[in-house]
Amino acid sequence: MNPKYSPFFESLTLKSGIPLKNRIVLAPMTTLSGNEDGTVSDAELRYYARRSKGVGIAVTACTYVTPNGKGFSGEFAAYSDAFIPSLQRLATTIKEQGAKAILQIFHGGRECPPDFVPNGVVVSASAVPSERNAAVVPQALTDDEVAGIVKDFGETTRRAIEAGFDGVEIHGANGYLIQQFFSPHSNRREDRWGGSVEGRLAFPLAVVDEVKRVVAEHAKAPFAVGYRFSPEEAEEPGITMAETFVLVDALVEKNLDYLHVSLNDFWSKPRRGVEDTSRSRIELILERVGNKVPVIGVGSLYTPDDVAKAMQTGVPLIALGRELVVEPEWVEKVAEGREANIATTLTRDDQEKLSIPDQMWGMIVHTPGWFPLV
Repeated sequence: MNPKYSPFFESLTLKSGIPLKNRIVLAPMTTLSGNEDGTVSDAELRYYARRSKGVGIAVTACTYVTPNGKGFSGEFAAYSDAFIPSLQRLATTIKEQGAKAILQIFHGGRECPPDFVPNGVVVSASAVPSERNAAVVPQALTDDEVAGIVKDFGETTRRAIEAGFDGVEIHGANGYLIQQFFSPHSNRREDRWGGSVEGRLAFPLAVVDEVKRVVAEHAKAPFAVGYRFSPEEAEEPGITMAETFVLVDALVEKNLDYLHVSLNDFWSKPRRGVEDTSRSRIELILERVGNKVPVIGVGSLYTPDDVAKAMQTGVPLIALGRELVVEPEWVEKVAEGREANIATTLTRDDQEKLSIPDQMWGMIVHTPGWFPLV
């Protein structure tokens, strides 16, 4: 192995006691490939098996915690105990390859297509449509409904424990329900779940508290809890870097195992909310809380040199999404000094070779610019 890549392979023990064999994470990516009944499909199991051998952690695609939280076609479900056997197949598949299995838990909120939710009723913090789903005006959740969804995140965490996962990642990113409560764009409430930035924090923190409570009650072995967030929003009004600092300061107090920054580009810089726009968002977040909680960085990193440069910021964990789709053996090839053989592009003949499910492959082929397709 090239010595400059040795930092990738340093071990790390998370606060919960979960030991990681290295610093590379399989990023959560939607496969669109669950069965019609909400169970995990064989195609998904093959996809995860191919990508869980080298990495320290494999974070699954998000699973929805309530029937009205389904955000995608082919999303596998976790809102009922009936899904525990399905979840167990996924956890076992990942762990058999040597990675720690983390279930990403989620509610789509106003981004849910009406066809996917009961009676077509899409819900959110407030009755404000999103800019990417502008035709759908969501129904504002009642106080009791909000409290119920908090409990649903806890119940899904219990199922993850019973299914044998090593942890959960709370999906507070990418414009979905948890972020909708924190965002001034989507949260116009004036009750205990809204108002000031602290009021808008109430729901995200309530979810964290409930998940942690369930872990303390039900987990018999170390069980990790991470939180994924998007550091800014393009919308006006929207989350700024200044508000992101309020969020991460609050999350640090919750003794989480990690914070996962959701970015399309690791090196992207702030839009607004801070005076220092010369450094990347990741660097500013690391400066703020990096000495208190491990941070996972992600975003358009493909080659070992890309990852080595990113780790020079001090970020302890790097997630690879698209690159591990393109090159499932990325970690093994770096470890064996075969980095020259790492693929960084796809061809239209690669689907079967790479164990990519049909629906995911269709999205890759028909979404220009998403993947390096040649």
